[in-house]
Amino acid sequence: MKNLSTIDFGLLLLRIWLAIGLFTNHGWEKLFQFNEMLEKFPDPLLLGKTTGLVFALICDGICTILIALGMFTRLSSFLIVINMSVVFFIFWQAKITEIHGELPFIYLGTYLFFLISGAGKYSLDALYGLDPLENFRILIKNQQRLLLWKNQK
Repeated sequence: MKNLSTIDFGLLLLRIWLAIGLFTNHGWEKLFQFNEMLEKFPDPLLLGKTTGLVFALICDGICTILIALGMFTRLSSFLIVINMSVVFFIFWQAKITEIHGELPFIYLGTYLFFLISGAGKYSLDALYGLDPLENFRILIKNQQRLLLWKNQK
C-alpha cells in the first residue's frame, strides 16, 4: 500500500501545477481583458457571449485559485469539468489529435479526477472540513460505529 502522505503531497502538487497553468494562460487573460475578449468570445451553447465568458472566467480565474488552495475542490472541479466539456466536446468537437483539443482533454480528465478524489489531506477542505462528500463519509462511519457499539451492549 502506498504511503498516504506521499499521495496527498502528489495531490497538492498536481492541484497547484494545474491551477498555475490554467490560471496564467486563461484566467488572467479573462480577468484583465474581459471587454476585449467579449467581442470575439465564442458562444457554442447559444447562451450569450457574456454568460459564456463570465462562466469561463469563474472557472479559469476563480475556481483554479480555489483548487490550488484546496478549498471547495469538488465544487470548483465540477464547474471546470462543465467548462472543459464544452470546450473539448462542442468547441473542439472531441478532436484530441488537434493541438488545441489535447489540452482541454487533459484538463477535463484531471479535473474529473479531483471531482472524484477531492483535494487530499494538504488542503483547506481537509483543514476546515469543507468537503461535503468527506463529511458525509465521516457521518456514515460514525453512525456505523454507534450501531456496532449499541449491538455489543
